[in-house]
Amino acid sequence: MPEEAALLYGTGRRKASVARVWLSPGEGKMMVNRRPLQEYFCRATNQTLAVQPLKTVGVEGKFDLRVNVSGGGLTGQAGAIRLGIARALLVVDASLRPTLRKAGLLTRDPRSKERRKYGQKGARARFQFSKR
Repeated sequence: MPEEAALLYGTGRRKASVARVWLSPGEGKMMVNRRPLQEYFCRATNQTLAVQPLKTVGVEGKFDLRVNVSGGGLTGQAGAIRLGIARALLVVDASLRPTLRKAGLLTRDPRSKERRKYGQKGARARFQFSKR
């Protein structure tokens, strides 16, 4: 089990998505839900968003990534993975905090879907008003 001891963990959340991220020293393999990152995220924007903390710190290719992500859509999942990776990197080296903080990678994005109100069409949309 020495390999298991080298795993570093971070949790990320965004909208309705929750990502559990494990980092381990390696050659840069990235698996998301047991599939390669490029296969899981078809859009290049989601791929770059997910691995942004690794590029910001300059450690891409030095860690293997294993991610379990659930809930929400693909963009929310990519944001959740981003936060999870950033938090796991802090476990690796606490001196990375100022760099990650300055890039805005340690802040959980609080924006989520607004609930639908009763007597209305949606969260903000109203039914059409008829005076007569």
